[in-house]
Amino acid sequence: MSENKIKVDVVSDVACPWCFVGKRRLEAALEKWDGAEIEVEWHPFQLDPSMRSEGMNRDTYLTNKFGSVERVGEMTDRLTEVGKTVGIQFDFGDEWLAVNTLKLHQLLHVAREEGFGEKLKERFLSAYFEQTKHLNNLKTLYSITDEFGWDSAKVDAIINDQDIADKVTAEMRHYQQRGVSGVPFFVINDTYGFSGAQPVEAFLEAFQTVAAES
Repeated sequence: MSENKIKVDVVSDVACPWCFVGKRRLEAALEKWDGAEIEVEWHPFQLDPSMRSEGMNRDTYLTNKFGSVERVGEMTDRLTEVGKTVGIQFDFGDEWLAVNTLKLHQLLHVAREEGFGEKLKERFLSAYFEQTKHLNNLKTLYSITDEFGWDSAKVDAIINDQDIADKVTAEMRHYQQRGVSGVPFFVINDTYGFSGAQPVEAFLEAFQTVAAES
């Protein structure tokens, strides 16, 4: 990385709707930015590492997390409206299923090594939140990863590879030890960090500050 390049590390989870919004807002900021080159790297995080492998239906999961059906409705309504402003069509219908995302992060880890991690992340987010795909279903994962040239044997090998799982969990632990407890979390030039799906202007101000210091 050249001295004047800006590095943005994004810590996020597939099962995080605000991470999807934050990704869109970051992308909008990158389109508007006309300064130094910016490199973005995505990193794993699990909001619910203890989630059971079969997943949890919408009402059970969201009620457990937010306390009441009323609060769940308020939250999903707000997300749906915010999503529309950044081109996301959130669907929290009956088919939506909360899943454990470790295996998804293992696939993303290898995709990042092969140069299409961000594209696969986008595809997972869209499948999870817009298409209510059950991402703990192997056939669904085979179908999605086939779009990127991976066959089912490769997918099986990745999600059953304990070494890859260990690398993913070590990376998550690294950011937790640095104080990341919620996502999305953005680290700029390994110096400035802020959490949440910040507005586009906040990203641009941060880029400007870092660029001025460089």
